[in-house]
Amino acid sequence: MRMTSVLVTAGASGIGLAIARAFHHAGQAEVYVCDIDVAGLERARDELPGLLTGRCDLGDREQVTAMVADAAARLGGIDVLVNNAGIGGPTKPVHEIEPDEWDAVVRVNLTGTFDVTRRAIPHLIRAGGGTVINISSAAGRFGYANRSPYSSTKWALIGFTKTLSMELGQHDIRVNAIAPGAVAGERAERVYQERARASGRPIEEEERLGMVNQSLQALVDPSDIGALAVFLASDAARSISGQVIPIDGDMQRA
Repeated sequence: MRMTSVLVTAGASGIGLAIARAFHHAGQAEVYVCDIDVAGLERARDELPGLLTGRCDLGDREQVTAMVADAAARLGGIDVLVNNAGIGGPTKPVHEIEPDEWDAVVRVNLTGTFDVTRRAIPHLIRAGGGTVINISSAAGRFGYANRSPYSSTKWALIGFTKTLSMELGQHDIRVNAIAPGAVAGERAERVYQERARASGRPIEEEERLGMVNQSLQALVDPSDIGALAVFLASDAARSISGQVIPIDGDMQRA
């Protein structure tokens, strides 16, 4: 039986590493992760024996083209693509954001996802079906003050997901988006620090406010996102496509 071939972008840490870890531990999957962080890739290889890695800046189209080709060659094809790469961008009101700051977020979060997916689709079709999972965000369901570049790209990923599901269904390829809320880890800590800087409130107050609209008063564990990704790629989810699945402690508004 051929192993399932999984490509995860930005898989050296955080949500991406949790997803790579979940597929690795589930068995019957060979995993390739790319990231711009070479040291992080080395740590991931140490943790997950047999993990395949490649350095790639998702904002560089030539690097993306080379990375997808490398992943497909070393994996022997691509069955599952997880578009996880993204940057947070500035925490400022729109009128204070520099065009270069806006462009940087769009280039990685949206255009980078397009570039990876465009190159991966022929491999998914050749595999006779597969799964694309785009990591959106609660910011793709709600607007976020002072986070317009990030929120805008995460909304756009949902439109990208739904369009891809329509286009690729004829090839038995399913496409879904996961929309995490606030996830435990360094990124959440940075976000709260930036919110505190912008608002003038203590970080502890920003953390409290960050969960005031959730039914479950806790940050999301990255391992839960990994488990959800494995489920969406499995036969148990064979009738699920074109969906946005929140994992956010029942966030009602932001």
